[in-house]
Amino acid sequence: MKKKIFKSFLVPAATFLFAAQAYGQTAELQVIHNAADPAAATVDVYVNGTITLNDFAFRTATNFLTVPAGVALNIGVAPGNSTSANDTLKNFTVTLASGDRYIAIANGVLNPANFASNPDAKASAFTLFLKNNIRNVALTGTNVDFVAVHGASDAPTVDVIARTVTTLVNDASYGDITSYISVPAAKYVLDVTPAAGSPIVASFEADLAALGGGSAVIFASGFLAPASNQNGPAFGVFAALANGTVVALPATSQARLQVIHNAADPAAASVDVYVNGALLLDNFAFRTATPYIFVPASVELNIGVAPGTSMSVNDTLKNFKVTLANGNSYIAVANGVLNPANFAANPDSKSTAFTLFLQDQMREAALTPGNVDFRVVHGASDAPTVDVIARDVATLVNDAPYGAITPYIPVPAANYRLDVTPAAGTPIVATFQAALASLGGSSAVVLASGFLTPTSNQNGPAFGLIAVLANGTVVTFSNTSSIDETNASSFSVYPNPTEGQLQINFGDNRTEAATVSICNALGQKVLHILLPAGTSNYSLNTTDLTKGLYFISSTVGDRVSTQKLMVK
Repeated sequence: MKKKIFKSFLVPAATFLFAAQAYGQTAELQVIHNAADPAAATVDVYVNGTITLNDFAFRTATNFLTVPAGVALNIGVAPGNSTSANDTLKNFTVTLASGDRYIAIANGVLNPANFASNPDAKASAFTLFLKNNIRNVALTGTNVDFVAVHGASDAPTVDVIARTVTTLVNDASYGDITSYISVPAAKYVLDVTPAAGSPIVASFEADLAALGGGSAVIFASGFLAPASNQNGPAFGVFAALANGTVVALPATSQARLQVIHNAADPAAASVDVYVNGALLLDNFAFRTATPYIFVPASVELNIGVAPGTSMSVNDTLKNFKVTLANGNSYIAVANGVLNPANFAANPDSKSTAFTLFLQDQMREAALTPGNVDFRVVHGASDAPTVDVIARDVATLVNDAPYGAITPYIPVPAANYRLDVTPAAGTPIVATFQAALASLGGSSAVVLASGFLTPTSNQNGPAFGLIAVLANGTVVTFSNTSSIDETNASSFSVYPNPTEGQLQINFGDNRTEAATVSICNALGQKVLHILLPAGTSNYSLNTTDLTKGLYFISSTVGDRVSTQKLMVK
């Protein structure tokens, strides 16, 4: 029976220091046990025949030990029940440089034939990964400095991405140890992906917020497929600190979510939002947004919307159940009205009931620094299918009905004039100045918001375009004349709304003929008349028009003006 020489796995540091001083040169060494072979769950480590670590357990580490340098050291690894150096299974000879600092990581499996082979054909035999120039503190007091070790023998080449921040590890194969990575002391979500960058294999939460000024060795550990590896320990990511503490980075499943309030119903001007019974947003106002935040993924979330005066989740008016995918980014846009019967119907017969528009694959930044990447959400419940045209540039949105969310549209960061038209492309319903010149590298969600006809919708907010940035900032696009002010023809119509005779007044004695056109909400021309030069007033019978929203345009030469017209 083995004699238990030590009360702990670590020989007192003074013993190492004494031996090192005998050689006159010293180095520092941290030993990490990351060999996932179940037969090596605990090992004894001998240095030059003397037991150094007793019953050294898998996923544990020493602190930095002072050891002899400038001479060959025979490091022998034996089973945890060994009685002497004669029981060693593997021996490694190393010579450390005086004054340097090292990590030595026991890794691999004792008999590779009994385990799954490495996908990249890397040798998985039990070995010692040795790395010098190791830090025991960070170079900057507010940062955490770490190296990453790929120590999972059945895992392929991987990337490690600090989600929403940067790629930390690129194309690391089994056995690779990275150079130092320095990051601000904060919380991170680390996504492990194949070298191609997707899909996410696993995600881990790295809370480094309290480690400012510290250093670590972060190591991938265990087996991706335990059943193919003698039911050994499952894959995980761990951090060995300089003092020997080993911290498991907890596996996590999280998504990124931005919530936008675009429900124009006056009764929902301010709402409370609950997630799984807990209050997430208090007095969340119309046309405001959150930044992107981390939320649980791969589990069902109950999102409840309550009045802004709610006292608890029991006051919710609407509940929506969603399950988000790990690693994905979403917007959730609250839209519509609480009681559609009390509001104008959508011209395309789309449901206008209060709902949540959920969209995945969102971006928190533009793919190209000089661009602005945005998606457009048609969120104006009483508006028809529309086009959005960047004047003199291109049609950005084509035939988008209420509720539609476009793919991403990248445009150079500049100022644009956006014309909103029915799907037919004419007439212009409204024009907005979109000041994007200062937003290079940003992403946005551009929303059609409010009501085209507030008087038919409980005097709710008027139609407008807003842009929501990734940080939650809401930018209101200024509403300008539907055409250039210097090129407009002046006319007025009354009464508006009308239910019989409509009076058209030009206000002056024109020397040119005028054309008056009326289009329905779908952009279809339903009336077209030519008025001779000098006509200042004209009476138009509208009794043949069905009730609803129309657009009336006057054209004199190349001067055009358009107004909304409601027929009762």
